[in-house]
Amino acid sequence: MAKHLRTSGDYTVKTGTGAGGSNSVIFDSKTTRIKGDLVVDGSNTVVDTASLTIEDPIIILSRNNSTPSDVDSGILVNRGAANNAALYWNEGDDTFKAVTTTSDGTGTTIADTALAKIQVAEPTAGSDAATKTYVDSTSGVSLSGSTNNTITTVTGASALQGEANLTFDGTTLAVTGNITATTSIANDAITIDDHTIKTTRSNDDLILEATGTGNVVINDTLTFSAMATDPTATAQTTLYNKTAGGGGTGLYFRNTAIGSGAVGELISKKKATALAIALG
Repeated sequence: MAKHLRTSGDYTVKTGTGAGGSNSVIFDSKTTRIKGDLVVDGSNTVVDTASLTIEDPIIILSRNNSTPSDVDSGILVNRGAANNAALYWNEGDDTFKAVTTTSDGTGTTIADTALAKIQVAEPTAGSDAATKTYVDSTSGVSLSGSTNNTITTVTGASALQGEANLTFDGTTLAVTGNITATTSIANDAITIDDHTIKTTRSNDDLILEATGTGNVVINDTLTFSAMATDPTATAQTTLYNKTAGGGGTGLYFRNTAIGSGAVGELISKKKATALAIALG
């Protein structure tokens, strides 16, 4: 023990043997003040007070961790019989986590039992954490029943992610303007890749359909890129391309209502006039 001990009031110094079997010193006074640095060398420090006030605005944890090694650091709350709670930095996941845990503060890791909820005030800036209430009120869309990244209930139709041209009412995703894709747009039936639209399922028809009295309009030339074989006759008229017959155009048609499904070839106006003259 030091040669000199100075206090500002009455004090009693008691010496004896602590619970660990080592010598202990007890300062039995109203106030004990150390003017200077205090260094405690040991394996366990316990502060048994009803109130703890620390002037230092930045508290350093894991002071001797210079590697860095896989050491979790944070604050652990003793909850008695229930699992403890922790707000800490998980070095392995490289992230802050709020969890419940069976860890007791010994060792260098926190064993998560479950993620814990964190409540925050309504945000005032774009970088603030957002609550579900804030998202619902800002977007006008209330999302619920989300399981495995699937939203089962949507209330209200409004813009998604701040895009006024993209709205969803729970049934229909509506886009006002252009859809731009750097690679392709696909579902289970068709793909749109650059300037090509094609079916993804074998032998599926690709259907272009105008509603009401509208027409499918082609504003430029229509090109048949390959020769086709005669298709099976159906009630619908099939138009296709193959090697032209004598004086024909090479543009054929077929349906069951014409000559019991016989193949017909479109002919030019010049050939049609010549045939009309020849046949009288």
